[in-house]
Amino acid sequence: MALRSFLRRAALSSLHRFGVRLERFKLASRAAVKAQLLGDPKVKAAIAQHCETQKIEPRKARRTAERYIDEMVPFFKILAYYRAGYSVARRALRLLYRVSAEYQDRTALAAIPRQDVTVYLMNHRSNADYVLVAFVLARAVSISYAVGEWARIWPLEYLFKSFGAYFIRRGFREPLYHTILERYVQLVTKNGVTQGIFLEGKLSRDGTLGPPKLGLLDYIARTLLEPDFRRDIWIVPVALNYDRVLEDRTLVAEWLGTRPPGKLRQAAAAGRYLAANLLPPARRKSERYGRAAVCFGTPLSLKAWTEHQPGVLQLPKTERLAAIEKLAQDIMRRIAEIMPVTAVPLEAAALLSFGRPRVSFQELVDRLAACCSHLRASGARLLPLEHGPQDICRRAGRLLKQRRLVEEAGGWLEIPPSARPLLQFYANSITHLLPRELR
Repeated sequence: MALRSFLRRAALSSLHRFGVRLERFKLASRAAVKAQLLGDPKVKAAIAQHCETQKIEPRKARRTAERYIDEMVPFFKILAYYRAGYSVARRALRLLYRVSAEYQDRTALAAIPRQDVTVYLMNHRSNADYVLVAFVLARAVSISYAVGEWARIWPLEYLFKSFGAYFIRRGFREPLYHTILERYVQLVTKNGVTQGIFLEGKLSRDGTLGPPKLGLLDYIARTLLEPDFRRDIWIVPVALNYDRVLEDRTLVAEWLGTRPPGKLRQAAAAGRYLAANLLPPARRKSERYGRAAVCFGTPLSLKAWTEHQPGVLQLPKTERLAAIEKLAQDIMRRIAEIMPVTAVPLEAAALLSFGRPRVSFQELVDRLAACCSHLRASGARLLPLEHGPQDICRRAGRLLKQRRLVEEAGGWLEIPPSARPLLQFYANSITHLLPRELR
């Protein structure tokens, strides 16, 4: 009893410290959520249909439904999120990156009514995205992510569930599962839970924005049809970019269809990094991975979207998804427009724009000056690089040379043939923002 009282006081202290308003539904027990889903008329109908199509007993179909619910539903822990999770995220991000948060329209974000629901739709650049966005938003809201099956291993599954994340099976087509997933997503949306969804559904292998996945967005939008739902749902586009993506070599290998670096090699690289950075400050030279940047776009009202095309959410599935796809493409366009331009992607794009392996330092500075001028004129999110093109060369050049992606000698920069795919991976994140002649 004393321990429970202590933990309750510690949890309340964390909420007061961060000034966060927590949705009551997040603290609901898993048993209560499970009972609510199993009692849902649509889930009951799906269980009956599953019995009929699979030729199994109702008891067995119900057990299948319970298993799906158990693997999907989280158990949010305030102390796990705001004490352990936030502390680890802060230390890890500060060790690895300089973190930047940008806003396209901070006033519009602040104007979202408190009673409405907010959903952050993001591009997926790295598995660090989960940590980065949660860290940046920690003093405003706790975010519940939709997480793929890759994290359903111990201890990741326990950690993600204690942080409020719910698990989804991608590519799993069973109707019973999708009915339960739809009703769960709509249940948390009805109850005001702030969600984070990676609209592409997977990490970008080549650095470009991939096609959007429509399922979760469709489920969320159709929450507006619930008879007891009176709120609006606001979609916030979120763009993420990095000077170094932790999994870049593995992603590029998958893109090219080659063998990715082994786990031992990746672990050794991580070990070298930690060894270099855990030395006393007086004895080490910082080897941070550059900048990790997130930019929040102008929110979009789903209620306003449906008012412009009445009855869209009641259309048959094929026609409805065609409309949802247009919405998703618009959101991806908005994400592309606010993509943060950091030093490494910009220098990578500038280097590759010459179309040759050898570039003089002065040529690169001039090309970067032209790129920066275009980006500023077009309103792109060019992050603070205090001293212009030469500052970009200094920051990005140091990171690229450390990784042997660029070699420098006598005022010339040379791109090794093996480095071109990795440079292209970084350049692809921002080339759509550059003049056509430089893409």
